[in-house]
Amino acid sequence: MKVERDSPGVKFPPPLVFLGVLLIGLALDGPGLPFGNYLENMFGWIGIVAGMAIILTAIGLFRRAGTNAEPWKTSTSIVTDGVYRWTRNPMYLGMALTYAGIALVCDSLVALILLVPVVFVIQRQVIEAEEAYMEARFGEPYRAYKASVRRWF
Repeated sequence: MKVERDSPGVKFPPPLVFLGVLLIGLALDGPGLPFGNYLENMFGWIGIVAGMAIILTAIGLFRRAGTNAEPWKTSTSIVTDGVYRWTRNPMYLGMALTYAGIALVCDSLVALILLVPVVFVIQRQVIEAEEAYMEARFGEPYRAYKASVRRWF
């Protein structure tokens, strides 16, 4: 992975952070969740399907706009339509929903708890860098978008 000079400078692929910590959480699994298998499975699959749909939709919007989805590459435009009308970070939201869904389906309390520090790290190390980059690159149009759309929900 080559980090481009004109980019947010993210040095690691965020999906691998989600996946790596999820696998660690599943490997360290201890007691299960207290909800019962039916509810865990139902909400888990809803999270997985919704999360993947959000991710794929967001990537499609980036492709349609002709810009890069990878945070170590140059952004050429601001995407503000589709799921980006409701959240500035649909890909990370989708990854978090997918992660939570898998943790629920696998009945892993440890993995579910580990999602909290993952989201914290992604926000501090990735999202904040992306936002600073977008603000420097696009100026007022990005600031207006940022003021009108929440970071997560």
